Amino acid sequence: MSTFEASSYIVWKFILVCMVIILILLVGSSYSLCEFEGLFNFGDSNSDTGGFYSAFPAQVAPNGMTYFNKPVGRSSDGRLIVDFLAQGLGLPFLSPYLKSIGSDFRHGANFANSASTVLPPTYSISVSGLSPFHLGIQLSQMKQFKAKVGDLFTQQKIRFGRGRRLSYECPSGPNLPSPDIFGKSIYTLYIGQNDFTSKLASLPILKDYIPQIISQIDATIKELYLQGGRTFLIFNLGPMGCYPGFLVEIHHESSDIDEFGCVISHNNVVNDYNKHLKETLTQTRESLKGASLIYVDTHSIILKLFQHPTSHGLKYGTKTCCGHGGGDYNFNPKIMCGNMAASACDDPQNYVSWDGIHLTDAANKIVSKAILNGSIFDPAFPLHKHCDLHPIDQF
Repeated sequence: MSTFEASSYIVWKFILVCMVIILILLVGSSYSLCEFEGLFNFGDSNSDTGGFYSAFPAQVAPNGMTYFNKPVGRSSDGRLIVDFLAQGLGLPFLSPYLKSIGSDFRHGANFANSASTVLPPTYSISVSGLSPFHLGIQLSQMKQFKAKVGDLFTQQKIRFGRGRRLSYECPSGPNLPSPDIFGKSIYTLYIGQNDFTSKLASLPILKDYIPQIISQIDATIKELYLQGGRTFLIFNLGPMGCYPGFLVEIHHESSDIDEFGCVISHNNVVNDYNKHLKETLTQTRESLKGASLIYVDTHSIILKLFQHPTSHGLKYGTKTCCGHGGGDYNFNPKIMCGNMAASACDDPQNYVSWDGIHLTDAANKIVSKAILNGSIFDPAFPLHKHCDLHPIDQF
């Protein structure tokens, strides 16, 4: 056998082995049939699956106690909305972009980072408490990720033969997607809460920032569109006037409390923001041909959870599960969840709030059901017509 024939035999044998492996993975996969091959998420701690704690390793128990049985970089006792969305679509949990070991990016990546803002923070994290990985940085990371995926794919084609569609599982190496995934994925943006909380004590200043925040989100969507994105789920902001942590930390008058124990003025400014965000997305939608730009009204369902927890199978609205101090809120900003002096409740499945700022696994599941059934989408976007959805109650 000549050298050429020997090398050709090795290449074809290699390709055959790869095809067999891929076939086995496809047949044995638990993933559902879906038009969307992946998720790309941008956000803060409401959707960070470990990015912040990959950069600043420090998370401790009892975070993660319900579902993962250990801290896994999520600000909750269990899963986040983005986790449930992935499960509903039949996709694996998203790996944080910053996680260097054990990441699997074949079905997307998570660029969210706890304490992140839409607008760049003015001061360092040691002064402001805000993450340096603001939305602009997350967008840059995504563009770099896309470029490197394309470069590696090109190198693979040169090495193993032009014209063949190759998987990054073969040969062994980083678990990366095919370059065409960027046009076949859902892009989720759940960010803005920290822009608000850093200025919530001064409502006039905050109101002046709202147009800037929305403008930056709008510009990010347009850039993601240019990068190939065509399906976008843009989450609005939750009723921050009901979050136990903000009820304790930010001064308010007793006359500013509604019948459900929430701060009226804080919720009003969030409503103003959500209204302007929705109006902006309506305008932008007209300029993005072939794109689905969906406004996701998570605010409405979270507000109902705080106002009527028992109507949704929960017991406690504005009381924190993991905290310190007891009383109506069980929240102490000096002894927050994770502090040795703080403790977690035995029944987080009965709480809306996990740590005073973030939702429990149980609350996130309720919100996720509303997303998956499309009841809080504007305009309508029936996910079940695009994917064979998994019922998340089974997880």
